[in-house]
This record gives sequence, structure tokens and C-alpha cells, in this order.
Amino acid sequence: MIRRQKKIKNLLAALLGLLWLVGVWVGYQNIYGTSNQDASLETITIGYQKGDIFHLAKIEGTLEESLEAKGYKVKWKSFTDGSALLEALATGSVDYGRTGNTPPVVSQSSGSDVVYIASSFSKYEGSAILTPSGSSIDSLEDLAGKRIAVSKGSSAHYFLIKALESVGLTTDDVTIEYLNPSAGRIAFENNNVDAWVVWDPYTASAQIEASAEILTTAEGFSTDRDFILSTESFASSHEDVTTTLIESMSYALNWVNENKSEVAEKLAKTLDIDQSVIEVMVNRRTYGMDELTDEIMSEQQDIADTFLAGGFIEKQIDVNDAVYQSDN
Repeated sequence: MIRRQKKIKNLLAALLGLLWLVGVWVGYQNIYGTSNQDASLETITIGYQKGDIFHLAKIEGTLEESLEAKGYKVKWKSFTDGSALLEALATGSVDYGRTGNTPPVVSQSSGSDVVYIASSFSKYEGSAILTPSGSSIDSLEDLAGKRIAVSKGSSAHYFLIKALESVGLTTDDVTIEYLNPSAGRIAFENNNVDAWVVWDPYTASAQIEASAEILTTAEGFSTDRDFILSTESFASSHEDVTTTLIESMSYALNWVNENKSEVAEKLAKTLDIDQSVIEVMVNRRTYGMDELTDEIMSEQQDIADTFLAGGFIEKQIDVNDAVYQSDN
């Protein structure tokens, strides 16, 4: 009996010892195993702005999973504006980035190595010329002699120029106040300007929280697309990454179209913006990726020519020179 009890005790001790070793091994793997695995993956740094299409892909998750399966780890880097993101892209701090339609034009004119990889669907419905509730401005012609707030060199700036041109006006016929969106909102609410040209979520926020009225959206004046950008040197040496990235982005944005309520809830928390504002923004936009067609690049060329004529870039460029050409 005593021998039997001793044998059971020894068996239990051996079992506890084995369990302890398993626990140590699992703990080691959790601490060091993942790190060793990550260390073997090449890091791809993606620059994004909160609320943009890369941010949405980050929420959905497929992009990171797809790149990891091919031996890459994604590092996300947040930026407050497209100019800072493009500077990081040009200096190699970021491998891919997303901006609106005007920053790549300005970047190319400065001689950077930045290239177009792909385009998003148009988001013109979220870009608008706003007027205060009860304004006497009822048409684009009524903008003559008025004070208009807009961010210099932005997609909204190009949109404003084209809208004025459509009724025979130029920027000389109005007084432009070059203000970033935050300053523009303050000037708009304080009646320091008669109109404000801006994009979502600022448009939606002004509509809901400041009773702003839309004089016109960008429809017919600008498609206001997002562009995914890289550098010629990086893209040419990572064609597999570029292909996977575009395919994953297409999947992610299709998921966004099918799950807008969930997306609005998550973005509202991240951006610290009222969910009703985000719902307006996402519900009036169809998300997706486009190839860089002749039509899309023709508009980019018009932006370049328009900004050159206005003195916002210093030299003539051919935007097609900055379109990445895959060897595949």
C-alpha cells in the first residue's frame, strides 16, 4: 500500500514537472517565438491619415494578413496631412501612402521619385462649396465679390477654380482666404467668410453641426480621388507587395461598402467625431479601387496645368511620367 502511494506521488510529481516544462515552453514562445518570427519578416511601412482608405483597410485586416503570408509585416504610420506623408515617402520613411489628387502633382513638380500605383473610386459627393444657412448665395455666379475659405493647394482649391471657371469667373473675382479646415470652420461659423470649400468629414460635420448648406458638390468639376503612391525605386523592387496590396485593398473596400454601420461606429471612436457625421460621410460614398486609366490621369494633368497657371507649382510636368509601370 505504501509503495503504491509512493508510486502515485512520484507519478504526480512527474506529471506536474511535465506541465511546468510545457508552461515554460509556451511562455517562451509567446515572448520570444513571435518576436523571432516577426524578425524574419520584412517590414512594409504604410502611411495613412485617419479616416482614409488605408485606415479602413487597417480596420478590416485582410491587407496585413495577406502580406504576412508572403513574408512581410505591416507597420502603420499616421500623418495629419498629405504633404507630410509625401515628404516621408520621398525620403524612404514610408513605403506606400495615400493622398488626395493634388499632393502628388505638387510632389512631382518638386522632382521627387514618387509614383502613382492605383486610384480609388471618386468621392466628389463629400466635397462641397458650403454656405451658411439663409445665405443670399444661390448660384455659383453669386460668389462674385464674396469671401471664400479654402485650403491652398488642396483638392478643394482645384475644385473651386474649376467651379468658378464654369460660370466665367476666376479667383480674381473673389476674395480667397487660404485656411486649413480647422481654421476654415471657425471663420465659417463666425461669418468671417461667405463660403467654405472643403471635403468630408468636414463637409458632413458642418452640415450637421453648423447647419451649412451645399451650394454645389464637386460633381462635374472634380472627381476628387484618392491615390495610392510609392516610389519608383521601392515599387520596382517589390512588385509582389504592390500586387498583393492592391488586391487586398479592393477586398477591404468592398467589405466597407457592405458593413458601413460597423465602419461608421469604429471610425467615430477613432476620429472622436459624432457617429452621425461619420454615417453621412460613409453612406454617400462608394468605396473601391480603380486602375490608372487615361481619363483619370487626364484630370491629374489638368490639375497640374491649372496649378502651374495659378503659380502654385513652378514647372510644367507630365503626370504620366509618374505612373508606375510594372514589369509584369
